[in-house]
Amino acid sequence: MMTPRVSAALKAAPFVAVLIAVTATFAAQAQTPMPDPLDDRSVRRLEKMEKVVRELRSIVFQGRESGKPVVVQDSESAELLASLTERVTDLEQSLTRNNATGEALTFDLQQTQKALVRSEAANKALTDRVAALEARIAVLETPPPVETAEAEPAADPQADAAALFAQGRRLMTEGDNVGAETTFGRYVATFGDTPKAPEARYWLGKTLTARGANAEAASAYIGAIRGWPKTAWAPDAVVELSRALIAQRLPADACQTLAELSRRYPSAPPAIGQRAQAARLEAKCTG
Repeated sequence: MMTPRVSAALKAAPFVAVLIAVTATFAAQAQTPMPDPLDDRSVRRLEKMEKVVRELRSIVFQGRESGKPVVVQDSESAELLASLTERVTDLEQSLTRNNATGEALTFDLQQTQKALVRSEAANKALTDRVAALEARIAVLETPPPVETAEAEPAADPQADAAALFAQGRRLMTEGDNVGAETTFGRYVATFGDTPKAPEARYWLGKTLTARGANAEAASAYIGAIRGWPKTAWAPDAVVELSRALIAQRLPADACQTLAELSRRYPSAPPAIGQRAQAARLEAKCTG
């Protein structure tokens, strides 16, 4: 058998001699005639062995000529490794490009969102300014109250101004804001030039505020405090006017009105001052 001779050679010879012995052994085995014809499987095994022998001989001669350590590497593994390395490199490059594209899209989206926020803020500011201008124009164009009996139902000929005023106050005390609104409306229409007319407009504004008619209430309060009367109800009328303006989304006009409260009525009761402060906070007044 060939195996004992190969083992002896491996023990006695250096690395080069071992490779030569292995080569010779494989060559001898490859050249030994087979008693029986080889099948396809045996042929493939033989061809593979011959390939290994050729590679070993090449390695031996390479080591003898260069004198450097020889690294044995399967050619198929090297090709597979090179292919995998190339694929990994391609994937890394694709990932880098995708990341760059994603970052660019994210930056563009952020810039678009910021521009949208700025645009919305600018639109809101313009809307507020237009609303404030429209409200001021409406106040300027509003004619003074018509002091005729045709604007409202005529007062009872038998009732005088004091009785009608007292009736309106009584209805308010009873919680009948609808009746009080009608009564004070009649009073303003019939006795709009009497000394009690500003106060009647103040109470009329109260009834209008109660039912949420803020624009009409603001007009009534403006008529009540025209000339800044020195009366007990005047400071409250100023606060009510500011609240009606806030309800109409006119914070700038409300802040201006509240500023006049401090200047015109510095001795207003503490309760009025607290309500005015709450209105300032709601309108976000500065100063």
